Amino acid sequence: MANLVIVGTQWGDEGKGKIVDLITERFDVVVRSQGGHNAGHTVNLEGKQYILHLIPSGILHAAKSCVVGNGVVIDPCALLEELDMLGEFDLKGRLFVSNRAHLIMPYHTAVESAEEARLADRRIGTTSRGIGPCYEDKMGRRGIRIGELAYPDLFRSKVEANVEFKNKILSEVYGAATLDAGEIYDSYMEMSDSILGFVTDTAEYLSQQVKLGKKLLFEGAQGALLDIDHGTYPFVTSSNSTAGGACTGTGVGPSKIDAVAGISKAYTTRVGAGPFPTELEQSLGEKIRERGAEYGASTGRARRCGWFDAVVVRYSSMINDVDDLVITKLDVLDELEEIKVCVEYRVDGEVTKHFPTTIEGLEKVEPVYESHPGWLADTSEVRVYDELPENARNYLQRLAELTETQISIVSVGPEREATILRQNNTRFNQVFNS
Repeated sequence: MANLVIVGTQWGDEGKGKIVDLITERFDVVVRSQGGHNAGHTVNLEGKQYILHLIPSGILHAAKSCVVGNGVVIDPCALLEELDMLGEFDLKGRLFVSNRAHLIMPYHTAVESAEEARLADRRIGTTSRGIGPCYEDKMGRRGIRIGELAYPDLFRSKVEANVEFKNKILSEVYGAATLDAGEIYDSYMEMSDSILGFVTDTAEYLSQQVKLGKKLLFEGAQGALLDIDHGTYPFVTSSNSTAGGACTGTGVGPSKIDAVAGISKAYTTRVGAGPFPTELEQSLGEKIRERGAEYGASTGRARRCGWFDAVVVRYSSMINDVDDLVITKLDVLDELEEIKVCVEYRVDGEVTKHFPTTIEGLEKVEPVYESHPGWLADTSEVRVYDELPENARNYLQRLAELTETQISIVSVGPEREATILRQNNTRFNQVFNS
């Protein structure tokens, strides 16, 4: 076997889409295991930009198969838009959507928008695309699976029951407009023919691929610090964005996972509300945002920018059992004379290298920095690690030491070719090169 899980080690937006696209050629099947169309993976290919929200980035490789697993929640409108965008690619027999994946319904987005409005300045900062309420209904056993589109009578009865329940919440709790079950049913039935051809038992499909000796690449969405259990709760997503989610979200057993690669920017970003110890609020943060094009691929929202937080990435590496680290957007730092790294936290006068488990603890954090000289040179054309400026190599070496990982890939631009590959003797490289 040679199956690899890709996870983000920060608060998402680490550049997973580019890395998955880059290494897909070494694998046979690319699998998405969690999240919804709140994720946005951007891939630049032959002068054209593709922003994928549900379908794995590997779909841009004509000979590869892609799976949307049972752990993903699917807005059929978003899925059809993505299929339309990929019209130039032959997807038949290459794209498989789990019949167990849950559908995002109009009442999910309505409830989420109403709740965010009610919370006002205490809001979580979600994308209001219905992802959280869809997962709530899944856990509450009220959810509707995409495979049930094939059974119109069953689908209608579930829609009617749910709309009756949600309308009471919308009207009585939020004073918001109610929805019409018949309209929802009709619109989803109209979309069903275009979707059901891709829907199958993906757990069975993946099991057969493993038996055939095929290599699986699991593409995570969001980042470890947004994991519902291990992230900065409650400012998190509604699914398990850590490596364990690759198993529960696909039906592939943990013994079939051979390595985990963590993706991290050379600095840190975050979208939405929640604590962010190394955030830069002055002009320097704005400079990094503009140079790094730090705006959400899904929403266009400006990302908050800050220095690299080694406490965060070390914590992520621990809970994901990360073998190797991939550093992206190193080139964004090319013009900085000084670069800081958070090496530990000071909390109530005490210094710690441990990541706090509560928001209350994290809000007390004062980052402890060490300073590194910048390299003041263009790295975007470098393709060999030893040809990076010495200060850049020293910076990367220090990140590896602080996070207790090895860095095997460095990205210096958005294009596939703007990448430096290193040959380390790690599980990741054994899988990657097998």
